[in-house]
Amino acid sequence: MVELPGSFEAPKAPPCLMVIFGGGGDLAQRKLIPSLYHLYRSGLLADNFGIVVVDIQEFSNEAFRADLAARASEHIAHGYDAASWRWLEERIYYHRGDFTDHDSYQQLTNVLKETDATQGTPGNYLFYLATPPRFFCEISRHISAVGLADQGPGKWRRIVIEKPFGHDLASAKQLNHDLHQWLDESQIYRIDHYLGKETVQNIMVLRFANSFAEPMWNHRYVDHVQITVAESVGVEHRGNYYDRAGALRDMVPNHMLSLLQFIAMEPPASFAASAVREEMNKVMRSILPLTPEDVLTNAVRGQYGPGQDPEGQPTPGYRSSPDVDPNSRTETYIALKLMIDNWRWEGVPFYLRTGKRLPAQYSEIAIRYQRAPVHMFRKTSVDYMRNNTLTLRLQPNEGVEFSFGAKIPGPTVRLGKVRMNFSYSDSFGDAPSTGYETLIYDCMKGDATLFKDAESIEASWGLVEPIQDVWSALPPRDFPNYAAGTWGPKAADDLLARDSRKWRATGGDV
Repeated sequence: MVELPGSFEAPKAPPCLMVIFGGGGDLAQRKLIPSLYHLYRSGLLADNFGIVVVDIQEFSNEAFRADLAARASEHIAHGYDAASWRWLEERIYYHRGDFTDHDSYQQLTNVLKETDATQGTPGNYLFYLATPPRFFCEISRHISAVGLADQGPGKWRRIVIEKPFGHDLASAKQLNHDLHQWLDESQIYRIDHYLGKETVQNIMVLRFANSFAEPMWNHRYVDHVQITVAESVGVEHRGNYYDRAGALRDMVPNHMLSLLQFIAMEPPASFAASAVREEMNKVMRSILPLTPEDVLTNAVRGQYGPGQDPEGQPTPGYRSSPDVDPNSRTETYIALKLMIDNWRWEGVPFYLRTGKRLPAQYSEIAIRYQRAPVHMFRKTSVDYMRNNTLTLRLQPNEGVEFSFGAKIPGPTVRLGKVRMNFSYSDSFGDAPSTGYETLIYDCMKGDATLFKDAESIEASWGLVEPIQDVWSALPPRDFPNYAAGTWGPKAADDLLARDSRKWRATGGDV
């Protein structure tokens, strides 16, 4: 049974216009527009609200709205309501613009003034760059040049950019430098949709709102931590991008290290964005940098070959994917062992793994506790104590699970493993979500807690850079080295076996 607090309604976001560059693309239509619909249904959008879509195709307002409406029920799979959609649809405007043409931004200025007057928004603009990264600086420069980045009393301007935030340390520094020419750091919201998941946010609540958790959240009790983001799909239609990026660049500097930061950070002084970000940045400063020798022993890469999908159907290898080099050396799997050099985590390894074409689709963080001493059971049939494990499930079925030992009924002392399981959907209902709702709402409110700042971005790439350097200098000789539908290369198992540990099996302890 879940005990709910007294009624509390989150405040509506302030009146604003959301300007979506690249709003005719897949991200906007499948994620952003449905997220705004869900926010309206939750009572979190102001009545004075509007959306201005900027893209290169020729559309009138009416034609673009009709195009969205034709697919709305498909992208809003749960809880679609025609009246609610009409409310949102009436507030959507289309502006044809070339991202590289200065005149387009001059025209956009007039469109926004007119929309402000129509919708009663006071000049608050949230610019969302749902575009390829090559346009991030181009758009920011033009927005600044025509005065759309200028803030004033009662008027804010913010800009949201999607990953990748660079492709290495040098490009990340250059991106930050360029953005800071036209925007204040406080205006930049670097979005990582993984941080919009309930369980990620619940990490802080679990740790700091429950007195049982934090005393055991350190090297005295924790044996090691495993962070897994497993994907059963291949690269699908992203071959052109993925073959240049690979699993390391695609997943580690953003998703994987963000999860590690939430797990490892010290208690912030408050939930203020500056306090939380500072503690997360301290984690990055404390991770021991990898030497070239460390990369050879503590970093594993893999590429899948032909195999089977989860339904047992034959699956081609990565090199047979569309837009992928038939001799590609790009990794589709990585596993890392990282150490944090501070008091709390002294001697506790953090193991990270992510990959394509694995047997299951799930993301989780598993905190494996040290074994209890077995000596008091020496005159019983118990000769081995299992580790307790606290598992935070990010997807699917978001929730928290704790496994521990219990006596099996009977006249002798025998231990069995049992689980206490909390599921968000079972306890609080399964609210429709794309993963972007909380993040967009926070952008509108000006809450940057769940967004990376420039320091965090550069520190993440700084950690990854030695791996990139070694892997570039020493091309893989054994690719492909795991079959589609398996849990990755043998070297990933060896990474933990050297420490007398094993990867957690999907859905349960090994």
